[in-house]
Amino acid sequence: MKTLLLSAFCTAALLAGPARAQDQPDDALVPPTSASDYTAAQLDQVIAGDWRPAAHRARDVYRHPKATLEFFEVRPDQTLIEITPAGGWYAEILAPLLRDNGRYIAAETRPSADAEARNDDNTLRKLFAAHSAQFDHASIVAFDPKAPVLGPPASADRVLTFRNVHNWAMAGNAPAMFNAFFTVLKPGGVLGVVDHRADEGATLEQVKGSGYLPVDYVVKLATDAGFVLDGSSEINANPKDDHDHPKGVWTLPPTFALGSQDKADYQAIGESDRMTLRFVKPAAPAHAGSSQ
Repeated sequence: MKTLLLSAFCTAALLAGPARAQDQPDDALVPPTSASDYTAAQLDQVIAGDWRPAAHRARDVYRHPKATLEFFEVRPDQTLIEITPAGGWYAEILAPLLRDNGRYIAAETRPSADAEARNDDNTLRKLFAAHSAQFDHASIVAFDPKAPVLGPPASADRVLTFRNVHNWAMAGNAPAMFNAFFTVLKPGGVLGVVDHRADEGATLEQVKGSGYLPVDYVVKLATDAGFVLDGSSEINANPKDDHDHPKGVWTLPPTFALGSQDKADYQAIGESDRMTLRFVKPAAPAHAGSSQ
């Protein structure tokens, strides 16, 4: 029965497809043999989408979107919440991927909170409006970072956050955010975290303000909220990054906080060294008997 359902999903989804990068001849459509094969094919399609600006595609070599999303076990039939997607780098991939068979939700800080939040919200809305064929089913929800509510409890299959935890650590609301992730995820749901990685053994106080974070600090935030660490990956590692720069992670591309000063050297390093962590919300325990 499970095989039949998988086959039905793959066949129907293949016919519908995400918002396609380009039309393909019928003989190019090879039926997938599994959900993972189907997801991989759809990721290839949306990552190649012509709605993605050239400057964003150029960062694929540092951000590894396909491998990262496969590690987070993202599928096109899921309900997925991306936390503060800013200008929409990952939204350009995720929203089209989920358009036909799932649901993409961008969770932004309440626009009235600060000017940066208002700018991010406007940028995302402009992106969605400019490419309605890819983003017409995407939605945006606003939350208060001091008391975040991201949606109905147990309503999401995936919550993903890319390079945001360091901001919450500096603002002091990281525990509240992780608690909100736990609440909105279904039992068995996955929280995916990518962020700048500090030197092993560094403390939060030593690196606070640099953008880098100790891995054990992020793991503790998640496990304190109730998550279980399910895996870590070196997908987004960068051994060229020694984590020691005049203006922290913002010294490196794409920000280049020092402007033209030593820019070639920082370009040669590339983007920051990053942790990639997968957490799972434990499934609800089986109903306990009354024998005890």
